[in-house]
Amino acid sequence: MNPIADLRKDYTRQSLDESTISTDPLKQFEIWFSEALNSQVPEPNAMTLSTVSDDGQPSSRVVLLKALEGGRFVFFTNYQSTKGKHLAKNPACALNFFWPDLERQVRIEGIAIRLEESDSVAYFQSRPRESQIGAWASPQSALIVNRDVLEARARQLAEKYKDADTLPKPNQWGGFAVDAMRIEFWQGRPSRLHDRLVFTRWDNEWKLHRLAP
Repeated sequence: MNPIADLRKDYTRQSLDESTISTDPLKQFEIWFSEALNSQVPEPNAMTLSTVSDDGQPSSRVVLLKALEGGRFVFFTNYQSTKGKHLAKNPACALNFFWPDLERQVRIEGIAIRLEESDSVAYFQSRPRESQIGAWASPQSALIVNRDVLEARARQLAEKYKDADTLPKPNQWGGFAVDAMRIEFWQGRPSRLHDRLVFTRWDNEWKLHRLAP
């Protein structure tokens, strides 16, 4: 008996049809995201970000969507992290949202563009103070001896900026906006005959097609 292979779930909640989906995939994403919020899905803005290294090795991690502005999916990170370095050399990336309670998935492929510095500063200084300190304290993705190094650095920063309302933004920290070129909406259906509708952008126009599950 293989307990992993024997895991099964039949998807029966909803369907997805060309006649009812928005002709604008960004509006359709907003509809689904609102429904995820209203359904109290845990961390609905959590998304898997996939990047590619110089030697073609893919790398994935979960980040948080912080805005959908101008049709672009915005998140923030340390530019010196693995994902930051990947995107600096190869801005092509993919995002994936999975909301199992709704039996839905959204896959996005596009190009990551650095936000304007002023936008990154504004968001950084709107974050909780502890998060600002954490961004300064952590050399994200770098090797460290132990956790004590981080905690000592955080204490030093808390003392240094104890009289400041906000901390300055680190130069190595900021936002990316993913300009989508392909957006796929996946709705689970019975018998693994799932609904998959994909939008691809050509000459700034979105084309809709159905994919086999």
